[in-house]
Amino acid sequence: MQERIQKILSGRGICSRRKAEEYIERGLVTVNGEKAILGQKADPAVDRIEVDGSVVQERKDMLYYVMFKPVGVETTNVEKGQRERSTIARPDQITVRDLLPRPLRGKIFPVGRLDKDSEGLLLFTNDGVLAYRLTHPKFDHEKEYMVFVDQPVSDGQLFKMREGVTIFGERTKPAKIVRVSPTQFRLALTEGKNRQIRRMCQKVGVEVLRLERIRIGPFTDARLKEGQIRALTDVEVASMMAYVQIPQDL
Repeated sequence: MQERIQKILSGRGICSRRKAEEYIERGLVTVNGEKAILGQKADPAVDRIEVDGSVVQERKDMLYYVMFKPVGVETTNVEKGQRERSTIARPDQITVRDLLPRPLRGKIFPVGRLDKDSEGLLLFTNDGVLAYRLTHPKFDHEKEYMVFVDQPVSDGQLFKMREGVTIFGERTKPAKIVRVSPTQFRLALTEGKNRQIRRMCQKVGVEVLRLERIRIGPFTDARLKEGQIRALTDVEVASMMAYVQIPQDL
């Protein structure tokens, strides 16, 4: 069945429809070897559609999973045989790929990162549009963490982190912080610089002992056990799509 090319690209998770239009205008999309034009239709079952030389294949149903990543596990999808050539993980390092059931390895990919020393919720999908919406800082989507520190943290210290501190030469965006106990608080961010929460805490004079991601956008699951992975329900997927404002007919 013929569809507009931008709908085909977005439906296969290659990019959003708006980004597809940009690719077409830049001459990066071809249909059967010829440059595509805006408004052009094609049949992915018959026509050869390429984006910057990569063939767009008809994909199986989108997959959505969540894992409770344990401490000590790297967030990377590098295969074990490739690790000696990778700067991301050592050959003997356990990665989230190793925790995935074998049938899912290479089919779903982590959405963003969760550093080795942190634990908690990590989404996996083959939906490129959702991954882009959740990870690109321009969309300001929240991720919430439970933070355990080495000493009682004062209201003043929490206020400084809430308003923003300077790391990497830039001021962090305002954060939402709720105290849980003298040495424990929840912190929600809309950005994710390298080891940001740990660096924010260091700036105000406390050290993080434990860091657990407990929410991604609207999604949370307090019942998920360490190292466990499960598929998201249809209701959870619909909620996530609504949260990132992806039309259901995309």
